[in-house]
Amino acid sequence: MSAITGAAALRGLTVLFVGVAFAYVFSVLMRQWMRWRGRGASSRRILSTVTFWVISALVFAAAITVVFPSINPVDILGGLGVISVAAGIAFQTVLGNMFAGIVILSRDSFRVGDQVKVGENAGTITEIHLSSTAIRTFDGQLVIVPNTIMHSSQVVVQTGFERVRTVVPVELSSLADFDRAQLIAEEVMADLDFVMNEPAPRAMFSSVGVESVTMDLLFWSGSKKLESREATDIIIRSVVKALQSAGIELATTGLEALRAGGSI
Repeated sequence: MSAITGAAALRGLTVLFVGVAFAYVFSVLMRQWMRWRGRGASSRRILSTVTFWVISALVFAAAITVVFPSINPVDILGGLGVISVAAGIAFQTVLGNMFAGIVILSRDSFRVGDQVKVGENAGTITEIHLSSTAIRTFDGQLVIVPNTIMHSSQVVVQTGFERVRTVVPVELSSLADFDRAQLIAEEVMADLDFVMNEPAPRAMFSSVGVESVTMDLLFWSGSKKLESREATDIIIRSVVKALQSAGIELATTGLEALRAGGSI
C-alpha cells in the first residue's frame, strides 16, 4: 500500500464530503416524494434513512480508493461480500427481520394508527421499526411482533378502508310476522347515528330452525373497532326494543342470550 499524500487525502475528503452531502439531499428529496405519494411516516423515515446510509457506504468505499489508488474497488466489494455472508450467518434472524421490515415499509400496506389482527393479537399499531412492529392490543397490552411474522403471516387491517360491514343475527319466533319485522328493523337502523346510510342497512333472512327463523341485520359503520362495537350495541338495543314494542316475538334462544348479557 502506497503512502498517503496530502493531495490524495484532500481528494478523498472531497469525494466523501460531496458524496455524503448528495446522500443527504437525495434522502430528503426521497422523503418528500414519498410524502407526496401518500406514504406513512414510518415508511418515509426508515426508507430514506436506509437509502442515506447505503449511499454513504458506497461513497466511503469510493473515497478509500481515491486515497489509496493501489486498492482495487473490486477487492473492496469482494471484502464486503465476505463480511455480508459472515454477518448473514451470524445474525440470520436479525437480518431476516430487517429485510422483512424494508419490504413491509416499501409496500406500505399498513401504517402507524391502523388497527390490525395478527394471529391471536389484535390492536392498534403504535410503531413500525426496521426489525419489529409494536401493537397496543385493545385490552391495553404492548405486543412486539417480529417483522418476519408481520411479513409471512396473514394480517387483517381493519382500518384499511373507511368503513366495514357488520352482521348481527336476530332469532325470531317461527310464528312472527316476518315482513313486518324486516320493515321495522330496516327503519330503525336507518335512523341511527352510528350506522351509515350508504349502502343502506338491510334486514335479510338467512336460516330456518325448528321453532325460529334467523334475520340478519347488515349495516356499515366506521372501520375502527370502537365504532363498529358502538354501532352493534345501539342496533341490538334499538331493534330488539322496537320489535318487542311492535309485538314481534323473538325466539326463546335469543331472549335467553339477551338476559344473560350475551350478543344475539
